[in-house]
Amino acid sequence: MLDLKAVASDPESFERRLLRRSAEVALLLKPVKDLAGRRRELNVLLEGLKKDQSAANAGVGQLMRTDKAAGEQARTEARRLGDEVKAKDELLQAVEAEIERLLMLVPNPPQQSVPDGKDSADNKEIGHSGVRPRFDFQPKPHWELGEALGVLEWQQAAKLSGSRFTVYKGAAARLERALASFFLDVHTSRGYTEILPPYLVTREAMTGTGQLPKFEEDLFRTTGEHPLYLIPTAEVPLTNLHRDEVLERSALPISYCSWTPCFRAEAGAAGKDTRGLIRQHQFNKVELVKIVKPDESDAEHEKMLDDACEVLRRLGLHHRVVLLCAGDMGFASAKTYDIEVWCPGQGVFREISSVSNCEEFQARRIRIRYRDEKGKPRLAHTLNGSGVAVGRTVVALFEQYQQADGSILVPEVLRPYMGGMERITRQEFPRGVER
Repeated sequence: MLDLKAVASDPESFERRLLRRSAEVALLLKPVKDLAGRRRELNVLLEGLKKDQSAANAGVGQLMRTDKAAGEQARTEARRLGDEVKAKDELLQAVEAEIERLLMLVPNPPQQSVPDGKDSADNKEIGHSGVRPRFDFQPKPHWELGEALGVLEWQQAAKLSGSRFTVYKGAAARLERALASFFLDVHTSRGYTEILPPYLVTREAMTGTGQLPKFEEDLFRTTGEHPLYLIPTAEVPLTNLHRDEVLERSALPISYCSWTPCFRAEAGAAGKDTRGLIRQHQFNKVELVKIVKPDESDAEHEKMLDDACEVLRRLGLHHRVVLLCAGDMGFASAKTYDIEVWCPGQGVFREISSVSNCEEFQARRIRIRYRDEKGKPRLAHTLNGSGVAVGRTVVALFEQYQQADGSILVPEVLRPYMGGMERITRQEFPRGVER
């Protein structure tokens, strides 16, 4: 959430910065500016009314001793002023609540280093890593490979849950588990503390990290008297761990990693890249979250990017890093890098991680502060990134490590996690006749 004081003192600056996202986004500030002006007027009016009320109250006692009729009149005036103060105070609270509601809908302005642009076509590639695999046969997409090997099943998943779910079997299930363990081992060795959080969170937690109120239709939630939301990413519980806390300066940076299932309705994604393991309603992901001092957030952002890339380097997966343009960034982000992994069976790069610096945007919403050198509480900065999406890593491994006979080589670094398995080959599982 933006700082209302800063917006009110220099609205044109914020409009210019938000205009880099889009003209529609910049327009979100107009009602905020109007209400901020109304808020100032009410504050001035209230200050005057309270002074008048105080003076009236002070004169009542003296007048009652010298002139009872005048004293009663003064008491009536004091009551009237008290009622007016109460009414104006309630109006001020309503205006402030509406300002906060509107600010919750305004995204984070982009950093100056973020390139201009409207969408993914304007993103800036900043580097490749790893060798792009070459094949002497036509590489297949992962869904064909998984079905032929018998280890990825969509028909049975549809019986259980409908479309955009997958049943992993045998070696594929073991690969998914192996990747998650490998990712966590790498990240904990690089200074992250592993967390196993709840997968259901409150509306307040979702609002704090920016999923609500804007993206309600993309979320799953329970019903009943006290509804909870299924997490779309572990960013939500990890960032909210320190909600309403003042941290000691010496405790920062705080670095967390977590492996959780993620649940996304993705209401607007129907028909968009939904084959195979892409855009599932449920998928597993290792998430990285940092809480840092403001003067260290840019450096910690670059470090988090390297941490996410490290697991792909060790797996030998060809990937690239892209700096997102202002129009393509997520709601809470001030700057985002996407890591995209090469999928030769599809002939495209696929996003496997987004690594974002949210600066103080989330910290202001959930009130995460730390003590500066003088002991004064200041807002911290928050960062988050996938470290990385497990299912999409399965996609990349199947497609980059596929062999001419349809088998999949297991990268050497994963073999200890796979019981020494070197290759995923065709597996048979019991299957009855549909009736």
